[in-house]
Amino acid sequence: MPTQDLSGTTALVTGASRGFGRAIAIALSAHGAHVVGVARDHARLEEVRAQLGGTFTPVAADATDPVVAGQLLDKYRPRTLVLNAGAAPLARPIHRQTWQTFSRNWEVDVQHVFNWTREALLLPLRPGSVVIAISSGAAVNGSPLSGGYAGAKAAIRFIASYAAAESGRNALGIRFTAVLPQLTPETDLGAAAVAAYAARQGVDIPAFLEGRDPALTPEQVGTAIVDIAAGSGDDRDASLLTAAGLSPVR
Repeated sequence: MPTQDLSGTTALVTGASRGFGRAIAIALSAHGAHVVGVARDHARLEEVRAQLGGTFTPVAADATDPVVAGQLLDKYRPRTLVLNAGAAPLARPIHRQTWQTFSRNWEVDVQHVFNWTREALLLPLRPGSVVIAISSGAAVNGSPLSGGYAGAKAAIRFIASYAAAESGRNALGIRFTAVLPQLTPETDLGAAAVAAYAARQGVDIPAFLEGRDPALTPEQVGTAIVDIAAGSGDDRDASLLTAAGLSPVR
């Protein structure tokens, strides 16, 4: 696939105040995009703006709100839309969840991807735009200490696939894809999950991580998203992301 220059384009990233979202915003900015970052934490967004300067526009808002999705897509018409926002699951086994804790990632992660994807198709975004939904390796491997998290992330993968099909059927020219990062201790969410699974196995965190693949870093996620946005990655509906890079989901 030909590589496209991101200079002078607009990218919108949800969940941009921390973790993967922050790294993605920084990477897109470094490659010339003006980044609109959406998150609820105004103070953390201001930290990103202080780092990136005029190439970053912070928007303190709830990314799950369908009105926010419609308004911001109408206003900015991003060429690159990265749907990264999500809730931290409660780290407990299934029988210690309530329906409210179990369904939390459906209410936040899935609802937000659904709303923004729907608006991207209805608007529609311009031909050549790309919508990247951040799912999780848990969509393939499961996550028994995270309630409905794995199922929610699998639903995000399906939403991206369905949207890609609709874009093709209606000749919209919008690419939709899902990225499934592996579990990593390099973010707050991942570190909490690693600690929970280590405790479940009765080992400390270094012992739990011993022998596993190298940890995926937020910076590597940012690089992978830039590759997809620029069109230099494989054109597929979903990709697994590890420290070794993007690969097909098996």
